[in-house]
Amino acid sequence: MYNVLIVEDHALIRFGLKTAFESKDFINEIYEVFCGEDAINLVKTHKVDVVIMDLGLPSMNGIEATREIKNINKDIKVIILTSHNNGQEVLDSIKAGANAYCSKDINPDKLADIVLSVIEGAVWFDPKISEIVLNALSTNNVNSDIDMDFDYNLTDRENDVLKYICEGLNNNEISKMLDVSVNTVKVHVSSIIQKLGVEDRTQVVVKAFKKFYK
Repeated sequence: MYNVLIVEDHALIRFGLKTAFESKDFINEIYEVFCGEDAINLVKTHKVDVVIMDLGLPSMNGIEATREIKNINKDIKVIILTSHNNGQEVLDSIKAGANAYCSKDINPDKLADIVLSVIEGAVWFDPKISEIVLNALSTNNVNSDIDMDFDYNLTDRENDVLKYICEGLNNNEISKMLDVSVNTVKVHVSSIIQKLGVEDRTQVVVKAFKKFYK
């Protein structure tokens, strides 16, 4: 059983989220606050496993609140739930320690599934913003010639593929850069996804980004 904190300044949205979570058998306590400052104070005094965080909060925004909550307890999972799809906000959310980024029009049952998977260690980003994530990471040159090997037993060639994924290259482009077939690239990508314990190439990039660009 897990405790959830909803951080949302709109009462109707808070009510809808609380109603959706109340029926889930893995949820214990559900806390509600309308601002980042109250969220920070609550996690200092209550056991919270996952935070559902709005970005557009009064005074302190959701990214700042996420950063502070992670500083208090890095084990608390934070799911950004927002109507924003700005690339820089996505990157800033990742830097702040967010574990998932979802659009507010997400199905409530799907959100509950994401909450459980994130609690269990997954990283999840809404498919609608996958392209935004990759484009923003590419624009920000996130690889910066660093060593991308971070203890997942990647081969040298998988590290090469990982760097190009983080630059936003597709499989055809990677095959040309490495002078190998597209099928070979696909095999490497599948292996990387499996080793990193994620579901797709966007989550690969996010996981690498979270490791090196906090």
